[in-house]
Amino acid sequence: MSAVKLKNKGNIYSKLLFTITLCIVLTLSVSSSFYFFTYMQIDLKKAYQSDLSNLTQTSKEVISMTESAQALSFQIYRTFSVSKLMFYTDPNIYDVTAAMNELNNYLNSMPFIESIYVYNSANAQFYTASRQGEAGMFSKEELADQGILTILDNFQQYRPFTPIPRTYSTVSLAGEQLTKAYTYLGYDAIGKAQKINSAVIINISSAWINKDIGVNKSDTEGKSYILDNQDRLLSGDSLWPKDLTAKDSGLLSSKIRNQESGYLVADFEGKKSLISYTSPDTLDWQYVRITPYKQVTKAIYSIRNKTILIAVVILAIGLLISWLLSRMLYRPIHQIMSKMNVLETEKRNSSYTIRQNLLRSLIQGSQSLQTSSQMQKLVQNGITFDFNTNYRVIMLKIDQLAALKETRGDDLHVYKFAVMNIGWEIGLQHYRVETVDMDADYVIMLLNRLDHSDESDDELLREVLAQIQQSSLEYLKIGLSVTYSPESRQAGQLTSLYKLVKEASQHRLFYGIGSLIDAQDIISLKSKEYIFPVDKERKLTDALMTSKTEEAKKLFAEIVQETASYPIHVVQLAISHLTMTVNNILFTIHKNNNLDVEASLSIQIPTPDHFETIHELNAVFFALFDDIQTKLSTKRSTKQGDLIRKINELIHKEYANPNLSLNWIADELDMSSIYLSRVYKQQTLSAIVDVINHVRLEKAKEYLQNTDCSIVDIAVKSGYTSSSYFHRMFKKSFGVTPSDYRKMKLG
Repeated sequence: MSAVKLKNKGNIYSKLLFTITLCIVLTLSVSSSFYFFTYMQIDLKKAYQSDLSNLTQTSKEVISMTESAQALSFQIYRTFSVSKLMFYTDPNIYDVTAAMNELNNYLNSMPFIESIYVYNSANAQFYTASRQGEAGMFSKEELADQGILTILDNFQQYRPFTPIPRTYSTVSLAGEQLTKAYTYLGYDAIGKAQKINSAVIINISSAWINKDIGVNKSDTEGKSYILDNQDRLLSGDSLWPKDLTAKDSGLLSSKIRNQESGYLVADFEGKKSLISYTSPDTLDWQYVRITPYKQVTKAIYSIRNKTILIAVVILAIGLLISWLLSRMLYRPIHQIMSKMNVLETEKRNSSYTIRQNLLRSLIQGSQSLQTSSQMQKLVQNGITFDFNTNYRVIMLKIDQLAALKETRGDDLHVYKFAVMNIGWEIGLQHYRVETVDMDADYVIMLLNRLDHSDESDDELLREVLAQIQQSSLEYLKIGLSVTYSPESRQAGQLTSLYKLVKEASQHRLFYGIGSLIDAQDIISLKSKEYIFPVDKERKLTDALMTSKTEEAKKLFAEIVQETASYPIHVVQLAISHLTMTVNNILFTIHKNNNLDVEASLSIQIPTPDHFETIHELNAVFFALFDDIQTKLSTKRSTKQGDLIRKINELIHKEYANPNLSLNWIADELDMSSIYLSRVYKQQTLSAIVDVINHVRLEKAKEYLQNTDCSIVDIAVKSGYTSSSYFHRMFKKSFGVTPSDYRKMKLG
């Protein structure tokens, strides 16, 4: 009861502490998660907007440069001196010099121009003006920038005045070097041979356009790329097409190509990345920036870790504050709740006690249910059980009670109350239930059927009772043996049913612990007549006297087990009879051998109803048998034991000898017949002549059962010279004549 009170006292305190702590934890968790994901989206959007701004600016510059290159190309075409280079097959030196001066003037006036080529297909000559590389007049073979020849040969693949990103070789005083530029191709009408007659080629330095496309940026900070109109991903710093895996190429085609400006988080080159991209411009180009996801979210993850640390600190402080606060709040509440608990407990205990006492008196028969006023009394005390419809009496008997008392004896009534609750809750699913504590090792359940049907509910009942057994074992670690009565509709039969299940429950001795016993099966045993096995009792006595302990144990167990098919009072009488028999044997052994063995078992061996299983009962007697054997073995000398064995061997060997007697055995062993008789009687409690007759008669029984010999021949084979004497001794020992015994056994 003290444990229950302590639990009730700390109940409100625990609820306050748990509620406050839970609120703190939930608030921190929800707010932190919300802020984290919100900031994550803000951070990604901010990074995207920054990337988009840079990429859009680059797009605008490329468009601007394209317009400038287009205007410059038109202007060069309209320059008279330069047009001579394009259309004259063999311009003179003055025309070439004037034209080259014009080209250099254009080059010097526009710092973003890397070089200008004027191409005349008639003489296959290039007139070049370059800021860093070679300048002058070159044939196709002499020109260092061989890549422009490929472009001219495949000019159909390029739109006029559309920037062509590329890297080409130039030769200067410093040697050969690579130049990155956007090439703008302008050409005149195409001849019949589908070749360019003349062309103006302007190379604009990529450094002027790609200032914001990842030049000199590390991989951890991200890189920018150009997705051109040929679906190539060009590096912003090298202008070389990037080798892509099928997965990365599919990502660009499905998620980015021809899409409006936006961003996405996806794996690129095996790394989770933030990919920002612009919508296609007038050149059908898109600008893409790929930044490692960790780099973008580095700051937000740092904030998250700090937030978690702060949340842990706040949680620890909150727990401490909630603990202190709950204790302060608990004091006045505790006083109020204590008073309420006292009042409620008094009321509940009083009502519960009255109901239990009333039901107990009805079950035990001290009160009856004969009048309507008595029925009304049940209702007034909250008992709605209907004894005039189908009901049963169930006994829930606690298994291994002694061990339970030893380990949890102080709380035994609490465990019984728990068993009552389990039975009530499970039974209530199918029945109207009342449970009663009978102040012993069992609980009584009354089950009221709800359907009022005449059909048997034995299957459902056994399922419910098995579930009660399982739940008690699972939650309380207590085994239950259950006995249930037949159904009745008469209130006056309540006490009779109770006595029936109480008697039937004692058959747990044979059914074993955890059994489920139908009292109806026990009722059928009362019609059987029991005859105590005198022969086995005599053999048991002989086995104990001759120190055949294992045989004695077997005989004792057989005698007890045979009573399982009879009412419990037969079991009690049989065990009492055996107890007296063993008492007499002990008394005789104690008297003849002066052994330290108790002469009476009435104090040490309780009645059968105190044993839960037959094994416990047998164990008590078997321990006693072993004690007898130990003490006899210690007391008897080796010489006397050998002498008894020799006598027994002679008797079993010479039983058919008509001269077999005490004197004949004494002559054979060369000893005094008086000494032999005294020692044998002292050690075995039997006379030699009685043993001879017993062995002869047992052999005669075997001949009667197993041979067709006549009675006279069997008498001779058994050592009797007179058949009439044999006939008389056999009937005296076994109660029937030899011929009747043979008929009884054979047929």
